Amino acid sequence: MIVDQFVLSKKEIKTRYVSDKKSERPMRSVAKAVSWRVIGTLDTLLISYLLTGKVAIAASIASIDFITKMFLYFFHERLWNRINWGK
Repeated sequence: MIVDQFVLSKKEIKTRYVSDKKSERPMRSVAKAVSWRVIGTLDTLLISYLLTGKVAIAASIASIDFITKMFLYFFHERLWNRINWGK
């Protein structure tokens, strides 16, 4: 998984994933998690600000939301990548 990106050479990584066209590389899941969390965090920031009227509170909520949900999304994505249903 993600450790492969650091331990294996690029050639070994390509060889490992070429045979499995249905799977995506962990770094793609990381990129998707980060990009989705940026969008989600902006949404949370806006909603928090509209509800509280305070930028500091909204930023605190959005910061915690960004970190926790990025990790949850990454592991959710990797789990779904192992399920063959719908592929």
